[in-house]
Amino acid sequence: MKEMIIEGSITEDNDLLMDEIMNQYGQEILQLTYSYVNNKAIAEDLTQDIFVKCYKNLHTYSGKSKLRTWLWRIAINHCKDFHRSWYNKNVIIAGEEMPSNGTKKELVEQTVIQKEEDDELIAAIMKLPIKYREVIYLFYYEELPLKEIALVTDTGLNTVKTRLRRAKELLKEELEE
Repeated sequence: MKEMIIEGSITEDNDLLMDEIMNQYGQEILQLTYSYVNNKAIAEDLTQDIFVKCYKNLHTYSGKSKLRTWLWRIAINHCKDFHRSWYNKNVIIAGEEMPSNGTKKELVEQTVIQKEEDDELIAAIMKLPIKYREVIYLFYYEELPLKEIALVTDTGLNTVKTRLRRAKELLKEELEE
């Protein structure tokens, strides 16, 4: 429903529209960028850059795909550009934050075990090459259908299926060690 409202107002007030887009998709884009860079501060900067790009290029949105798909395409391309950038290759971030492992309150044993397993899985996913990490993220965390993943990543459907299968194999090998 919101998607239709947003898409219908592309030509109207862009500032108000961008507020709506950031509210609706901001967290998803932040999570996506974090899956690429594995650093909260850089992910936040990239997310801001992505929304600036979106604002500047809002007039180019044609409506041929969902607004979400268009925005994700911008985000993925921006993250790939970042990985190829001089900054990423030559600047070392000092004092990187480690992800929080939960609260300091006493937790039930099963919750602790589940948390450890989740952390292990996330760590294994973050070790995957980007092409595998992105399909795992889009398929399992964002629950996108394979056809939409192919559209978002600008690859063929069979390529997405192959990458997903290979990513599962690599995760299985990593988690069995």
